Amino acid sequence: MLNMADGLSRLGALAENPVVRTLAEAFSSAGFDLAVVGGPVRDALLGRDTHDLDFTTDALPDDILRIVKPVSTAQWDIGRAFGTIGARVQGEQVEITTYRADSYDGVTRKPTVEFGDTIDSDLVRRDFTVNAMALQVPGTRLIDPTGGVEDLVAGVLRTPADPEVSFGDDPLRMLRAARFSAQLGFEIEAETAAAIERLRSSLAIVSPERVQSELVRLMQTDDPVRGIRVLVDTGLIEEFLPEVSALRLEVDEHHHHKDVYEHSLTVLDQAIALERSRHPGEEPDVALRIASLLHDIGKPRTRKLEDGGAVSFHHHDVVGSRMARKRMQALRFDTATTDAVAKLIELHLRFFGYAEGAWTDSAVRRYVRDAGDVLERLHILTRADVTTRNRRKAARLAAAYDDIESRIAALRDQEELDAIRPELDGNRIQQILGIAPGREVGEAYRFLLDLRLDEGVIGPEAAEQRLRDWWAARS
Repeated sequence: MLNMADGLSRLGALAENPVVRTLAEAFSSAGFDLAVVGGPVRDALLGRDTHDLDFTTDALPDDILRIVKPVSTAQWDIGRAFGTIGARVQGEQVEITTYRADSYDGVTRKPTVEFGDTIDSDLVRRDFTVNAMALQVPGTRLIDPTGGVEDLVAGVLRTPADPEVSFGDDPLRMLRAARFSAQLGFEIEAETAAAIERLRSSLAIVSPERVQSELVRLMQTDDPVRGIRVLVDTGLIEEFLPEVSALRLEVDEHHHHKDVYEHSLTVLDQAIALERSRHPGEEPDVALRIASLLHDIGKPRTRKLEDGGAVSFHHHDVVGSRMARKRMQALRFDTATTDAVAKLIELHLRFFGYAEGAWTDSAVRRYVRDAGDVLERLHILTRADVTTRNRRKAARLAAAYDDIESRIAALRDQEELDAIRPELDGNRIQQILGIAPGREVGEAYRFLLDLRLDEGVIGPEAAEQRLRDWWAARS
């Protein structure tokens, strides 16, 4: 719970931040007001780390640029049309924006930029009350025209204006509600949540790139599952990632299977826990987290009711991989992230064959080869995918995966598993067989690669003899 005495003390510390103090003195000397605004104020009150300093002022862009030049090492005015000037002050990047009183056209989400006269009018146009507070500097005067402090204490997300107006102005704010719920652990106020349900289709006017960026930020939070539940419960996820809500499969009285939606959220939670324990201090792995959430999205499309009450999902790994790739491309994800997610989903069932019976060294090599650069992520996803309440079964699967990881480590030490390739390259194949570049060289290369995977390192001379024997038998 927020303690106001502690919160005010932390605001004082924020005001004494060297970057804040430098800018406060510069604007005050020039006769203009300046305030730290939004997230840094919220986080200081909550006792969270503050970063990405944003400021608001009654100075116009040309005045802002004139004031910051003497106290900064770099400036940029790419946001000048929107009233924003960027600068690097004492090594930190900041943005300073003239008070705004924008209006939106309701079609493109692009604002008609209008500069405001007061800080209160600027704050009221922001997304949520907890982000609509400002710390006027120099000094520590807290400006809170919409009750942000009360909502911080209550742990509630609420729009400063009527939510119909706020979300109508900027539909991306609905997605931000889910992200802030996950980031802060706050509940969404009832009228605000109801407005999201009513207005969810307006998200269509927001570009895929902006939606993707907000989804990534949600997945980077400590508790993305909370945000996913908000998106599903309000129906907003239907507008950009309907495959997730489709996981809530209807279960009839005769056919039984796990709740795929709840299973997927549990897998995401467990993957995050493993990610932190195996790689403490590293940045959140967005590709791993998205793959964990989407790993079973092929199940609704492949669901089959079997005789005897069973339900099957044959090939849901392959189908789900294709579905995930298509959806991520629609959201304009980069190729590397898209490929990683698709590969993880395609391979997430591969290990369970190992649990049924020990693999040969050849099978382990192929597992490593197929996983490639997502092997560590695959280790985490596969372990996280065990959500059974049967402790004996869970222990057996964990032991089996411990075994496969130890075998991979041993083989890697022996055979350089990370760079599995034939012991003879394409040029040497052509020399030995006396053939020109073409299809036959590719076939010979694949033969040698299979040989390498099946038998490990046998040496160049043995590989050459096996290649000659294969070629002779083939002729």
